[in-house]
Amino acid sequence: MTSRRKFIRTGITLTALSGIAGSTLLESCQNNDKQSSSSKDDRSAAEEHSGKADYTIRIGTGLVEVAPQYILSTTIYNGQFPGPLLRFKEGQQVTVDIYNDTDIPEQFHWHGQFLPINVDGAAEEGTPYIPAHGMRREVFVPGPSGFRFYHTHLVAGGNLNMGQYNGEVGPVYIEPKEKLTGFDREEFIVMKEFEPYFQRGGDMAMDFLPGQPVAELQAMQEKREKEYPERPKGFEVGYKIFTVNGKQLGHGDPIKVKQGERILFHVLNGSASEIRSLALPGHTFKVIAVDGNPVPNPAEVPLLWLGTAERISAIVEMKNPGVWIMGDLADDDRGNGMGTIVQYEGQSGKPQWTTPKPYKWDYRIFGNSAPKVQEPDEIIEMLFAKDQAADHGFNRWTINGAAFDMMNMKPMFHLKKGKRYRLHLRNASDDIHPMHLHRHSFEITNINGQPTSGIIKDVAMLGGFQTMDIDFTADNPGLSLFHCHMQLHMDFGFMALFDYV
Repeated sequence: MTSRRKFIRTGITLTALSGIAGSTLLESCQNNDKQSSSSKDDRSAAEEHSGKADYTIRIGTGLVEVAPQYILSTTIYNGQFPGPLLRFKEGQQVTVDIYNDTDIPEQFHWHGQFLPINVDGAAEEGTPYIPAHGMRREVFVPGPSGFRFYHTHLVAGGNLNMGQYNGEVGPVYIEPKEKLTGFDREEFIVMKEFEPYFQRGGDMAMDFLPGQPVAELQAMQEKREKEYPERPKGFEVGYKIFTVNGKQLGHGDPIKVKQGERILFHVLNGSASEIRSLALPGHTFKVIAVDGNPVPNPAEVPLLWLGTAERISAIVEMKNPGVWIMGDLADDDRGNGMGTIVQYEGQSGKPQWTTPKPYKWDYRIFGNSAPKVQEPDEIIEMLFAKDQAADHGFNRWTINGAAFDMMNMKPMFHLKKGKRYRLHLRNASDDIHPMHLHRHSFEITNINGQPTSGIIKDVAMLGGFQTMDIDFTADNPGLSLFHCHMQLHMDFGFMALFDYV
């Protein structure tokens, strides 16, 4: 297979895999048969590939009207952005047909679910590609319950028309066996940018996370920069268009509410590379779940912060009548569309915005008040570092001194089934990294030296020059990918594979 870095340098797409682009439906299904035994119940392969699917997804080029007379062309699901909301039931098997109407092979990642590698949707783990102009039928048992989502998992590198830069994002909600209560209705919010471009360097909001930089980690980056003083800042990605549910602020239908109504907002940061915030002036968010997982301590906060791919489920009680802007704290981003309007029944007039007071986003407030951390069977040390502009102007990212090699795709860490592992993460860079573990959830057990417990996630923001411990149990055998969810970071080395049987 062509190396990930070669894709990036040349700007080519996955046409290097065009040998499978002409695969027939039968070939795709046969390939799926060979690798999907762990996702089946007692039905035979023949039965699985006959009859009508429960859901159908089509990947193809489509139009997104973000504002009147401003229509974008991008890759989307089922001709819409966001992709259709898929509601599954916990423990109830589903059949999904995924058609790829594009000219390149695709990956379809079921983010946050505990699935076998042939369904998860990552080439690094060995998931088969969905052939160009072909399809795959996937049969699996959804889980765990809660707010998940789906997205492409292609290498984009220097091609800003690929990967998570386009419109391949859609929400999933897996109904728990016991129905949630305490709210009147739900609203799904997908925050997403379009029209990306490269720039040298760029500012990332950092001061919203608690804790101070670790001097030792800060010194590591300073040393690297002094070794190569001739290198400029590496490329970063900026955006021109910002949307909530595919519409710029003021151009979508308002969220209409009634006084006293309790709305459960399911918020997804569908960005390829941006940290997002969300506030609704005059209201608070009672966070009840993060990444789809209930929190031990539901707490009210004045605003939300989400790294790429993070999800928050929060109840807002509507008790401040008016017409309000619910949007990002960044004035430029909100001004370019990152917001939506919340309109109370019987209220009219110009939507109002008031900037909330600064607030530190600390996962620990949702955790157990008296942390009880289970000791791991093994601690795995991970040091993340940046080689500035080292790969044709792009930053190269390393884990324990090595950038992920897409040509070899060798596992870096070897686990034993049933063991509990602690990943001690150290960030020797000034960037925030939303770290994601495929096919598992993890428990945050320490943030920058402060213990915590009970917070279960699949993505967590690791602050610049900070540390974090995350614990998980190796209970889903097979290759599992661990990476920063920033597209630009993962494309340039910020990934590692675990394996165990």
